[in-house]
Amino acid sequence: MSAPDKSLGRTSGGLVRTIGRWSLAALMLNTMIGASIFGLPSIIAGYLGKFSPAGYLIAFAGVSVIAACLAEVASYFQEAGGPYLYARVAFGQFAGIQIGWLTWLSRITACSGVANLFITYLTAFVPAASKAWVRGAILAVLIGFLAVVNYRGVSGGNALSNFFTVTKVLLLTLFIAGGFVALALHPGIRVIPATVPVTAANGFQAILLMVYVYGGFEAALFASGEANDPRKDAPIALLIAMVTATVLYVCVQVVVIYTLADPAATTKPAVDSARQFLGPVGVSLVAAGTLISVYGYLSANMLHTPRVTFAMAERGDFPSLFGAIHPRYRTPHVSIIVFALMLLFFSIGGDFRWNASLSAISRLFMYAAVVAALPALRRRFPQGGKFRLRAGMLFTVLGLAFTGVLLLQMHRAELIVMSATIALALLNWVWARRRTLGIARQS
Repeated sequence: MSAPDKSLGRTSGGLVRTIGRWSLAALMLNTMIGASIFGLPSIIAGYLGKFSPAGYLIAFAGVSVIAACLAEVASYFQEAGGPYLYARVAFGQFAGIQIGWLTWLSRITACSGVANLFITYLTAFVPAASKAWVRGAILAVLIGFLAVVNYRGVSGGNALSNFFTVTKVLLLTLFIAGGFVALALHPGIRVIPATVPVTAANGFQAILLMVYVYGGFEAALFASGEANDPRKDAPIALLIAMVTATVLYVCVQVVVIYTLADPAATTKPAVDSARQFLGPVGVSLVAAGTLISVYGYLSANMLHTPRVTFAMAERGDFPSLFGAIHPRYRTPHVSIIVFALMLLFFSIGGDFRWNASLSAISRLFMYAAVVAALPALRRRFPQGGKFRLRAGMLFTVLGLAFTGVLLLQMHRAELIVMSATIALALLNWVWARRRTLGIARQS
């Protein structure tokens, strides 16, 4: 865990530290709040009905245990890599590479699911967007623009992420306030939420999808190598992002289920809900806000996710080409380009529900590794962290139990993709180990 080169204003890897505490919190929030907050309420309502707002609180409790463990684990590090780096230091190269691949998969599939929702909402303005070739062209332009901005410097990507975070929170607040005022002043629009038989299977599936919604707080830490002081800022940023996101999630769910008679039957619950209490201008504003939220989410991921493959290459666990830093812009440009291409491929090839479930499953493995890393890092570095979690072992046990129970809900298709990813990571490890041994012999 090397210290940054203060004299140059860069980390030892050559990246530039420009992300402050509030920008780090905004990056987390921007990653957590994508299109899911507009699209998932209908799916969750189908599983839980009137109990769906409470479901978010249950998911929040479980995810908060993981976030608490992450707060301490992250305080040991100031380089790029996030969970990949934590697992590598705690458990060795093999575990690090496995988590690196699963991390990459979780971010690509999460972004792809959100990109598909972007097209769904865009059809309200551009009906032709539903055509296959138009859809592909729009995705290529949107993803390509973000890749160019982040290719040209982390400052531009950070500023873009901050803009989208502020904009989406303001628009969500407008939607929530409008809904609550309408429900209070115009009881005629209020409906009684449907009573859905809540089975154990439905409950677990709903919580699994809500883990997908909450996921993303860890992703901002991929870019720790460009944060000013990630060891001190990460715990505070995590708290701000988690609480803000929870309030927004619960409030949006309440508005949707109390204004739509059958929220599970729509793919655009936020727009259809707004239609009940806002005029045409308000509906268009919510639809536009959804597009902004989606694009903001994609912008955040374009900033931080390429840092995973960069960090792996920096430590010899991935081809060195991925660790290349642009001589002028000081960005991991090759990793950015590859991530953009993979994102486009998954976006065109999958739908929202499949990508969301796959992302949640792969993320659970990553969360389990972060939680398990806490006691391992405490043993290795008794005085290493800048944040100490009280009752850390209890949080570790609870976090592993939470992720373990949800992993049992994995379906066959998800298991196949996960197994293929783990197999690729195994081949990656064999290659990296031989490369390391070869370098050792030469020296």
